[in-house]
Amino acid sequence: MYEYLMVVYRLTQTMAETGCHLNPEEVPTPQNAPSTEPNAAEGSSSDPSGLSPSQREVLERCLYALTHAKNDSHILAALLLITRLCPAGQLDTGTLHRIFEAVGFNLPARLLVTAFRGDDSSGLPSEDLISLGTALLAALSTDASMVVRPQLLSTVPLILSILENGPNWTDKQTKTLEAQSGSGSQTEGATDSQTSSSTSTLDEALACDCYQVLNAVCALPQGPEQLLTRGAVLALCRTVLKKQTLSHEKGLPLLGQLLSSSIRPRAWAKHSSDLLLLLRNVSQNFCRVSHQDRLEMCSQIPPFLPPPGVESESQMLKEIVGDLWASLRPLVQGKLSQEHLGSVLVVSACLLDLYGWESTGPPKFCCLLVNRACVEVRMGLEEPPGTEISPQLQHILTACYRIMEAAMEQACSQGAVSNPAQIQTAITGLSLQQSRQVLGALEEAFSAEMYYLKQVEQTSYDDPFLFATFRSLCAWLAEETSCLKEEVIDLLPFLIGYAKSHFKGGEKGKGLADWMSKMSISNSSQDGTWSKEAALRYLLPSLCHLSAEDGPRRVLLSLDTPALLVDFLSKGWASLRGQSGKTVTQDPSLETACSALLNFAITEPERVRNDPCFVALESMLSEALPVFRYKPRLLVLAANCCTLGLMIARLKPTSTDPVELGQRRFFSSVLSFLLSAVQSGQASKPAQISALWEEHWEAAGELWRLSLQALGGCVRAQPWITTLIRDEGWLQNIFTLLGSSGRLPDQPSQDALEELLCAIAKQCLVCRKDIGELVKSVNRGSLQGLPQLSRILVE
Repeated sequence: MYEYLMVVYRLTQTMAETGCHLNPEEVPTPQNAPSTEPNAAEGSSSDPSGLSPSQREVLERCLYALTHAKNDSHILAALLLITRLCPAGQLDTGTLHRIFEAVGFNLPARLLVTAFRGDDSSGLPSEDLISLGTALLAALSTDASMVVRPQLLSTVPLILSILENGPNWTDKQTKTLEAQSGSGSQTEGATDSQTSSSTSTLDEALACDCYQVLNAVCALPQGPEQLLTRGAVLALCRTVLKKQTLSHEKGLPLLGQLLSSSIRPRAWAKHSSDLLLLLRNVSQNFCRVSHQDRLEMCSQIPPFLPPPGVESESQMLKEIVGDLWASLRPLVQGKLSQEHLGSVLVVSACLLDLYGWESTGPPKFCCLLVNRACVEVRMGLEEPPGTEISPQLQHILTACYRIMEAAMEQACSQGAVSNPAQIQTAITGLSLQQSRQVLGALEEAFSAEMYYLKQVEQTSYDDPFLFATFRSLCAWLAEETSCLKEEVIDLLPFLIGYAKSHFKGGEKGKGLADWMSKMSISNSSQDGTWSKEAALRYLLPSLCHLSAEDGPRRVLLSLDTPALLVDFLSKGWASLRGQSGKTVTQDPSLETACSALLNFAITEPERVRNDPCFVALESMLSEALPVFRYKPRLLVLAANCCTLGLMIARLKPTSTDPVELGQRRFFSSVLSFLLSAVQSGQASKPAQISALWEEHWEAAGELWRLSLQALGGCVRAQPWITTLIRDEGWLQNIFTLLGSSGRLPDQPSQDALEELLCAIAKQCLVCRKDIGELVKSVNRGSLQGLPQLSRILVE
């Protein structure tokens, strides 16, 4: 901190020479101040700052002068005396803070505004005013308690303009920045009139002072946000592109720090064109340097890449990514130190996040990249229990996880790539043998992840790197649960316990979000944040697979997994209940949770009948379905709720008790919802899938058929439902929609509907009579498409 006062000393020499400074004897002493006369010989003071009693006395008088100064000249003169009388390093933190408080922010702000206005009344060149103002601000910014002051933050636009435009300050810039800074009058005082001389580049000492202020602000908890709102990202981009003083040495690292924080998505949304130009500049520098220098520069690339999905259609970005891959390929193929290999893998992971394998390179190179990532994971995680993983290695391993995830999605889809999105990210030309090699390397790496997770104690559950490892393994399990089956089953207690701990524990999202942002990991969750339920969301797809198999399902039941899933659904229902219209957001995780619970409902009837969580689930579904069926965006979720509710209801024993209102409401909604999937066909052609359902039919069609079958089971278990069917006119409606053909557009749907109609006809003689009459009046007596129903009607 003291060095900034020495700068003030040099810059105030001009004012001192004009007679504006005060001699020590002229510094006023407060009338009521306690005496500072020493009680012992000079030099024997116990002052913690190391000042002698006489120095301390003069210092106190100077501090008094600072706080009672009538104009800027007095302030500067008092500062001059302090720098002359107190040797460097002898001012303690407390004294420095008192000096900073006494100087305040008005003086440096006035100095800057006066310089920007080009007002000569100050008697000093603009360069001196700028130098003195920024030196004072730099000194103030070394005190953490001063950086948070709004007065310092208000000078940020002025400082950014200095860095961006160098010595070429204009009146137009001044008016804009003055309005932003809120500073008032010009600098008072100095009398010596001088003309300012323009220079072509900014003084390095001045640039250092400016970056000192900006770095101090950036270090605040909300620092990146404060700088973004004051135009720092745009100004620093242009500063670097203009190659202004120290822009490469200090401006680029500061920009990298900003873009590695939580403001990254908003910065790209706001300044994408300028950031793309900056990225191209950084990329060009990276591509033109030597092999060795490129290795050293690898760590500079990731902060300047856009978040996945941003500017994805930009031709410039595609060219930049292609150029970067071309420069990275020789590095991946070469012999590298551990540190350099880590940097190369981090950049590779970030590029894969943007365009997948599209421009990565030939299949052989892609396989090599995946293999190197898998080897790194094995080396990093297969260490003896208790071995600590350094932050640097965590960063590298997290990048390897992303490479593995991209490779796993590709290898698992090889041979069945029908989705255009998969084609876009496919490794072009990957042979079946290469695909098997990739899967083999991945299997060994994910085995290492499981080994690592088995060693984890519950006290480490808040560790972000543990979350990243958990996330990576869940991505594998979502695609592949047949490999390493026994290891997966053994790990289930940890996986469920970890997910449950995060879901039911306190909010941990902020620290996790910061860490993930530093690791350049993007989040695809609904709200863009890392919430406490994120762990469970990642685990859900694998729970769908595992709950369908006997061995894993028994373990999941022993861990009370259904109750966890019901709690997750209940929370989702509470969130969706208040949404309407365009505010309704589809959450695939809720659909996945329903699918896992559906597996339990189908395969574990006794557990469903006796577990209280399924009673709570049934109650929730009876409330949710009547709401979801009116929200088109939630049709697939509504179909899941419908099917799940019916699968549970079919297991209920027959009862003579009055029907509960919630049950009646649920089944009424079921009948209307299932009917909404069908619309009349033309003439004698089969009925059609309604427009509402058609776009979701691939996901919801099977659920619709399951619901019809489950409704048939409910009719057999609870006879009162046939009365509701007649009251709702459901039979009349469905036969009218079927028309004279009596058919649905596909055979599986036709079979499911016939199964339900047969159950109704068997259970209720009145309904059987109604069906017979409807067949004669609507279907012209034809039951060619419903042979089993035809046999029942003639019995």
